[in-house]
Amino acid sequence: MFDNGSDFYFMDSPLGRIKMVACDNFLTEIEFVEDDASLFQNHEQTALTPLLEACRQQLEAYFSGSLKEFTLPLKPAGTDFQQEVWQALQEIPYGKTISYLTLSKRLGNVKAIRAVGRANGQNPLAIIIPCHRVIGSDGSLTGYAGGLWRKKRLLQHEGVLLQKELFPD
Repeated sequence: MFDNGSDFYFMDSPLGRIKMVACDNFLTEIEFVEDDASLFQNHEQTALTPLLEACRQQLEAYFSGSLKEFTLPLKPAGTDFQQEVWQALQEIPYGKTISYLTLSKRLGNVKAIRAVGRANGQNPLAIIIPCHRVIGSDGSLTGYAGGLWRKKRLLQHEGVLLQKELFPD
């Protein structure tokens, strides 16, 4: 067990190690973690529960290109505003991007663009709630908690056409 009775499991992905956390039959966290030995020494990984196994399978299917929409029970912890932003993120289709400005407009408050950006950056369910699909109005990549290189790879994986000059290798 980990953090208030939550179950957790680490899986390797094409973008590095991912920690999956579930509590009360809901996914509460998906995050990229660096291979920090102290993290693994302090906590014994729980057995792979049915929900964590389903999450692992869906993430593997996503990375293999055979899954475009996740069907997992989610319960991210956040404010009402964050929940509203995260819900809107889930409406961005696979292989599409929108700008922070467009997202703010969809939420009905163009002046909330900075707050939308902060909520986007605090998304606790990486990949599954696709915050990587939000980009700058000029098409540039801006911020990603897992690192901009991962955001770039996720967008490339989804077939989003990126301007070579904006994203040199």
